[in-house]
Amino acid sequence: MPVNKDDDMITVQNVNVPGYTTRVNGTKYYAMRAALLKALPARSPGLTQAEMIEAVKAYLPVDLFPGGEKAGWWAKSVQLDLEAKGVIVREATKPLRWHRNIAIPVE
Repeated sequence: MPVNKDDDMITVQNVNVPGYTTRVNGTKYYAMRAALLKALPARSPGLTQAEMIEAVKAYLPVDLFPGGEKAGWWAKSVQLDLEAKGVIVREATKPLRWHRNIAIPVE
């Protein structure tokens, strides 16, 4: 049964569009957030977007992301939100890489 009730939705930010927010499924958001924080290293060099999407699949609940379904979209959405909040850092490299911000404790 899909979870799309208003009380299960949360608001996320987009670092690339300051002030823009959208609402997403909270259950999937928090599952991806946990997976992303486990997958990302604490220091440089971080992971590229492709590496990040592949790495999170090992930590995702199968019932929410069967076969890694939609993992790419959710990883990017959560990455942009966590980056806007300062929880993860975008490195100035080509290709772009991300790592956790060790100055921000994660629960």
